[in-house]
Amino acid sequence: MPYSIKRSALFFGIILASTSVSPLAAQVKQAQNPVIFADVPDMAMIRVGKTYYMSSTTMHMSPGVPIMKSTDLVNWYLVSYASDTLGNQDELALRNGKSTYGRGSWASSLRFHQGTYYVSTFAQTTGKTYVYSTKNIEKGPWKVSSFKPSYHDHSLFFDDDGRVYLVYGAGKLRLLELTADASGVKPGATEQVLIENASAPAGPNINLQAEGSQLFKINGKYYLFNIVWPRDGMRTVVVHRSDKLTGPYEGRVALQDLGVAQGGLIDTPDGRWFSYLFRDFGAVGRIPYLVPVTWADGWPVLGIAGKVPQTLPLPPSKGLIPGLVASDEFNRRKGEPALPLVWQWNHNPENSLWSLTDRAGYLRLKTGRVDTTFLLARNTLTQRTIGPTCTGTTALNVSHLKEGDFAGLALLQKRYGLVGVDYRNGAKSIVMISAETEKPVELQRLPLTQNTVYFKAACDFTERKDVATFYYSLDGKSWLALGAPLKMAYTLPHFMGYRFGLFNYATKAAGGYADFDYFRIADTTAGTK
Repeated sequence: MPYSIKRSALFFGIILASTSVSPLAAQVKQAQNPVIFADVPDMAMIRVGKTYYMSSTTMHMSPGVPIMKSTDLVNWYLVSYASDTLGNQDELALRNGKSTYGRGSWASSLRFHQGTYYVSTFAQTTGKTYVYSTKNIEKGPWKVSSFKPSYHDHSLFFDDDGRVYLVYGAGKLRLLELTADASGVKPGATEQVLIENASAPAGPNINLQAEGSQLFKINGKYYLFNIVWPRDGMRTVVVHRSDKLTGPYEGRVALQDLGVAQGGLIDTPDGRWFSYLFRDFGAVGRIPYLVPVTWADGWPVLGIAGKVPQTLPLPPSKGLIPGLVASDEFNRRKGEPALPLVWQWNHNPENSLWSLTDRAGYLRLKTGRVDTTFLLARNTLTQRTIGPTCTGTTALNVSHLKEGDFAGLALLQKRYGLVGVDYRNGAKSIVMISAETEKPVELQRLPLTQNTVYFKAACDFTERKDVATFYYSLDGKSWLALGAPLKMAYTLPHFMGYRFGLFNYATKAAGGYADFDYFRIADTTAGTK
C-alpha cells in the first residue's frame, strides 16, 4: 500500500478496534486472526500444488522482496529474497546524508506461469519497475529485468492466451501489455484505461482512491481486487469482475470490517477459498489476516456475515519463531549462509564492514566512516518485532570501540529507541536514547567499567499499547530498566513496523568495532522485571 494512504492515516486518526491474540491460542485447535502478528504487508500469494508462497513489502531493507512458504496458510517461514539490492544510489546506501526510508521496494505481485516463478515490484527511489524470475523459488537463482517508469501498485497477470499484462494505478486503473517473458513493455503497446473510477462502489466521498490491484482469472471470469478508503470510513475491499480482460467491469464492496483490506484470493487443494488481507495495527506494523470466501452468483463473498472472524478452519499457529524471526548465536557451520533469512540490513550494507569470521561466534560490526545520527548510520542489522509481546536481547563486547563510537540494541523506526555503550572522553557509558519526539534525547547515562554488557528491549503491542522498555545487565541475569519507556508509533516516513536492530557507528573517527555474541528473541516480556 503506498505512502499516500499511510500519510492520511495520521491526519484522520482512525484507530481500529483491537483483535488481540488469546493467551490460550496455543491450546486452540483452529487458527486465529491475525494469522501473522508482525509486519508483513502488501501480501501477494500463490499455490503450487499443495504449497503456498507469499511475497511482501520490506521498503528500505536489504535484501528485499521476501518470499515465504507455507503448507497450511497459517505457519509461514522465509525461504528466499528476490532482490539483494535494487540499485546503488546514495539513497539506497545511506550515503551523503540521503536515505530511502519508506520507499525502496513497494507492493509486489507473485505469479507462477509455465514452470517459472515471477515476482514484480516497483520503486520510487529508482523510478523503475522490476520483474524477478526463477525456476526455483526457494533456492534461485533469480533473474532480474527492470524498466521505466515505476508502475504504481501493479498486478502482473498472465492470461490463458499467453499474453502478459500489468494492471496499475489509483482510482483510474490502467492496463498495459508486456513482452511474453514479462521483461519489459511490449514494443508498440499503449496503455488503456481499464476502469475509469474503481473507487465508485465505495461511494462518491472517497478519501484515498482504489489501488493495490490484484487480478485473478477464475472459471473464465476476471476478478480485480483493490483497497479503497471512503472519507469518514475505514479501509475497504472492492472487487470488480468482467467476462473479458478489457472489460466492461462491474464492481461492489466485498468487505468493510476492522479496516482489514488489500490483498486477493487463494484456494486450497480441497477446494476452499480464502482472501488474504492485512490490517494496520499501530507500531507493530501491518499484520496479515485471512477471511473465508464463499461464492454466490459468480461473486466472491468475503468473511462471515460480512465480518472478519476471530477463528479460522485452518491449523493453529505454531508461533512466528523461528519461521519469520529467530534467535541467532552467530555460530556458523561450514556451508551455512553468513546470515539467516530472518535478518535484513537497514538499507544496502557495506559488506566489508561486518563479519562473522573475524571472531568466531560473534557478529562484528566495524565503523568505516563518521556519522551524525543513528538513522543515517550504515550496517544496522534488523529483525521484525512481533506481537502481542516480544523481547530482543543481546550481549555486546565493547573492548575495541574507539573514541566517539556508539554501539548497542535499537528499536528502529523514526521514533526510535536505543540502548548501548557510548565511548566519550576516554570513558565508556551505558546510555539510553529516546527519539519519541522524533529528536534523539539522552534519558540516562551510567558509567561502564567492564567490556561485556547485556541489553534487552521489551515490546508490548497488546491492544495497540505500543510501549517498549529498555534494560541492561552486567551479568546477563539481573536486569535493570534504563531511561524511560518508549511510546512507539508507526510513522509514515518509515512506513514500517518497529524492528530490533544491532548497530555500531562512529561520531569522531572510523576504525573501531563492536562484537555481538548473540541476539535472542522471545514472544514474551517475562523475565524483564
